[in-house]
Amino acid sequence: MTDPAPVSNRPSGRMNGGRALAEMLRLAEVGPMFGMGGFQLLPFYDALAQLGMRHFLINDERCGAFAADAYARVTNRPGVCDGTLGPGATNMVTGLIESLNAGVPVIALAGDTNRAHSWKNMTQECRQTEILRPAVKELIRVEMTSRVPELLRRAFAVATSGRPGPVLLDVPEDVCHGEHDFEPEEFALDPSTLSVPARRIRPDRAEVARAAALIARAKRPLLLIGGGIHLSAGYDALLGFAEAQSIPVAHTMSGKGGIACTHPLSVGLFGRYSRIANELIEASDCLVVVGCKLGEIATKRYALPPEAIPLIHLDIVAEEIGRCRTAEVALWGDAKAGLEDLADALADETKRARAARADYVAEIPSRMASWREEAAARLHSEERPIHMARLCTELNKALPADSMLVADGGFAGHWTGLLYDTKSPGRHFIPDRGLASIGYGLPGGIGAALAAPSTPAVAITGDGGFNMMLGELETARRAAVGLTIVVVNNAASGYVKALQHAIFRGRYQSSDLVEMDYAAIARVMGCNGIRVEDPDRLGEALRTGLAERTRPTVLDVVVTRDPSRMLPAVDNRTVEIKQGDRVA
Repeated sequence: MTDPAPVSNRPSGRMNGGRALAEMLRLAEVGPMFGMGGFQLLPFYDALAQLGMRHFLINDERCGAFAADAYARVTNRPGVCDGTLGPGATNMVTGLIESLNAGVPVIALAGDTNRAHSWKNMTQECRQTEILRPAVKELIRVEMTSRVPELLRRAFAVATSGRPGPVLLDVPEDVCHGEHDFEPEEFALDPSTLSVPARRIRPDRAEVARAAALIARAKRPLLLIGGGIHLSAGYDALLGFAEAQSIPVAHTMSGKGGIACTHPLSVGLFGRYSRIANELIEASDCLVVVGCKLGEIATKRYALPPEAIPLIHLDIVAEEIGRCRTAEVALWGDAKAGLEDLADALADETKRARAARADYVAEIPSRMASWREEAAARLHSEERPIHMARLCTELNKALPADSMLVADGGFAGHWTGLLYDTKSPGRHFIPDRGLASIGYGLPGGIGAALAAPSTPAVAITGDGGFNMMLGELETARRAAVGLTIVVVNNAASGYVKALQHAIFRGRYQSSDLVEMDYAAIARVMGCNGIRVEDPDRLGEALRTGLAERTRPTVLDVVVTRDPSRMLPAVDNRTVEIKQGDRVA
C-alpha cells in the first residue's frame, strides 16, 4: 500500500483518540468539517484547533451532514461531519440517509457513552448505533484507542469504493479521551481511497459485446443518465460515446450535467416532468441506462419505459439492475469504464451509425424549439407574483457556465430540474434526490460554496425549507461565504398545497405559511437581503448576489400563490385513474 504522506509527516508518540482522529484526517487532507461539539468528542475538537484544521460549528447536526454531503458532491472527496452523544448523533440521520441513497462519500463521527457506564441511563444515552446503522453504508464501532487510525482508514475505503456512501465511526468517550503510544506506520493511508471512484470495475466483455450488438441495430437509441455519471466522473466518456454514435442523452434530476444541457444531443429531464425526453423514450428502440436506479420519479411511478423496448443497464451496484425494469443486457461496472468499453466495441460502427441516425438526431433541435415556443409565455412571463418559469429563465441568464446551483427538495428542485440549463458538463446542478428532504438548500449551499470558494454558488429553496434552516444563515455569515440564497416565497408548503388542490379540489390543511419578508430577516442577521416582486428585477438581484463574495445574500422572490400553478406540470400521482388507464 502506498501513502501520499511521507513518513516524516506522520505523527507518533503518546496521544489521545481525538488527536489520532484529527491526525488521520489531516493526512487525508480533508476539507472543512461541520459539527457541534460535546464532551465525548472534545479531544477531537482540541486537536483540530492545535492542528489549525477548518471546522465549522453548525446550528443543527442535520445541517452539518447536508453541508458535508454537498462538499463531497462538488469535490468527489469524502465530506466530514460530527455529532455528539444522543441527540447530536441522531440529528444526523436524515442527512446521512440522503448520502446513502445518493451514493455520496461522507465520514461521520459520533461520540458515544463511556463504556464503563454504558446502559446506566447516562445523560443523553440512547441506542444510537441501532438507530444509525441503517442510515449509513457501514457503521464502525471504535473499541480501542489504538485502533483509531486503522478504523478511520477502513472508513475511507468503504466510503469511496463501489457505490460510495456515508460511513459512521461510533467513538465512545473513553476511547476518544483515552491515550495510546502510536508508531508513525500506524497512520498509513491508501491515496486511492481518498476520492471517488476509489476503484473502477469493468463490465464483462461478453455482455459488452451483446450490448454493442443491440445498439448497433437500433435506429432510435437513447441514453438515460443518472447521478452515477457524476460519481464516476464519466463526462468525457459519455460525451464521446454519444457524439460518436449519434445517441441523444436524457437525464434524471441527479444526472443533470452528465453533458451540458445546452448540447445539441441533450433532450433534458425525463420522468415525472419532461420537455421532449418522454416522447423519445416512447419512440425508442433501444434504451441505454447509465448510473440510474430507474426509481419512481424517473419512471413516472414505473409507467416508463415501455416493457417492449430493449434496455441495457449499466450500474456499479449489481442488485440495482432489474429492480424496477428488466434489463435485456446487464452491465455491472463503473459508468465511465462501461461507456469506454461500449465505445471501443462500437468503434467500427461510428461512421455508419452517424449516417443512419442523422435524421433522428436532426429531430431534436426542432422538437426542443417547439417545446420552447409552447412554453414561451411561462418562461418570459411578466406576471406578478412572479412565475416560477420566469425565475428559472433568469437563473439561466445570470449564472455563468462554471456556477453551482444547489436545489432544495420539493417545489424548488422540480422547477429547476426541468428548466435550469447547465452550460458545461459536471456538478453544476446539485439536488438532494437521495432522500429529497426539505431543508437541504441553505446548508448544501454552504458546503458547496466552501468546496469551491472561487466558483459562483446559488442555493434555491422554498420558504418552508428556509424556515427549517434559518439558523444556518448565521453559520453562512460566520463562514463568510459569498452564497446567494434564492427563497421561493409562496407563503405555503407549495408542493403539498398543489397536491391538495389537485386531489382534494381546493380543500387545504396545514399547507399555508405566514407571509414573511425574508430579505428583512437576512439584513437583521447581518447578511445582504433583497426582496424581489417585479420579474424585471430578477436579473439585477441575481447579479448583485453573485457579486457579493464576503457574506451571504438572500433573494426573497415573491412567486405565485395560485396552487393550480405551483408545479411545472401535472404530477402523475394526482391523476384520477380508472380501470384500464395507463398513467404516463
